[in-house]
Amino acid sequence: MQDQINQYTADIEAFNPANADELEAFRIKYLGTKGLIKDLFEQFKSVGPEEKRVFGKVLNQFKQMAEAKYAELKETLDGQQTTNNGQQQDLTLPGNGFEVGSRHPLSLVQSEIVDIFKRLGFVVAEGPEIEDDWHNFSALNFPDEHPARDMQDTFFIKKNSGKDDIALRTHTSSVQVRMMENGKPPFRALMPGRVYRNEAISARAHCFFHQIEGLYIDENVSFADLKQTLYHFVQELYGEGTKVRFRPSYFPFTEPSAEMDISCTICKGAGCNMCKHSGWVEILGCGMVDPNVLENCGIDSKKYTGFAFGMGVERITNLKYVIKDLRLFSENDVRFLKQFKTEMI
Repeated sequence: MQDQINQYTADIEAFNPANADELEAFRIKYLGTKGLIKDLFEQFKSVGPEEKRVFGKVLNQFKQMAEAKYAELKETLDGQQTTNNGQQQDLTLPGNGFEVGSRHPLSLVQSEIVDIFKRLGFVVAEGPEIEDDWHNFSALNFPDEHPARDMQDTFFIKKNSGKDDIALRTHTSSVQVRMMENGKPPFRALMPGRVYRNEAISARAHCFFHQIEGLYIDENVSFADLKQTLYHFVQELYGEGTKVRFRPSYFPFTEPSAEMDISCTICKGAGCNMCKHSGWVEILGCGMVDPNVLENCGIDSKKYTGFAFGMGVERITNLKYVIKDLRLFSENDVRFLKQFKTEMI
């Protein structure tokens, strides 16, 4: 037995594993439940009483030596793997820098729009995303039978008789109502924010999106003021030479009302899926604030007039960055977001 212990001791002291697999084989060979040390203890049972005292001490020392050797080798291998991943480490090399992020394309475009109108004297106003019927519909001249009040268009949180309805706002026009109720003209403000509508999600529509609405109320405000303001905005955002046209339309809260189109920035007027092969893309609705809306908010419609407009930030961004699927804005695909890395915070 002593000869066996001496041979095993020499083998253990000379052992130098190259990887974790070899070290595990060493553990099984010597320290496993069927290993050599276990076998030596089985042999120790047959040793005579006089020799047990001597061999017992030697055997325990040998076991402790094998366990210490295994622990030392394991710590060495683990340290190498954690620090170097099995490779030599050159401490003179520069460290890995942190990757710089960028702002979301919707945030970039929203900020650009706000900056353009700020130069015209507009301020930014905000309001709650959960609104009551008065601020979201009634004060804005929506009739009781208007389809926007239906469940198919609005996410209602509390649906009662109509006047007590609570819903996720369908537009940021509710912020205009709050501003007019709580202040006195003149008003010149932008209302950016997220809005919600019960629509099927596709490349052209989503159940939530972002709007920026504008309101200007003062004495002697005309439709000509509205047209020149929006024409200036388009030239600033899309560049000189972008064509603009106004088409008559209808909105409950403006009269007269119009939709504004610009020449398609993707196909340059040649026709594509974005402009439905017409060469034109509608980017916003606008009009003169209906006198009923002014009166509902406590403003003298005989003295004051004003205009309002509203645009979807996603649509504006699609045209500016040639993005054909607005679902990309909310999917958080890093490959998509990295394309805007030149637009630093």
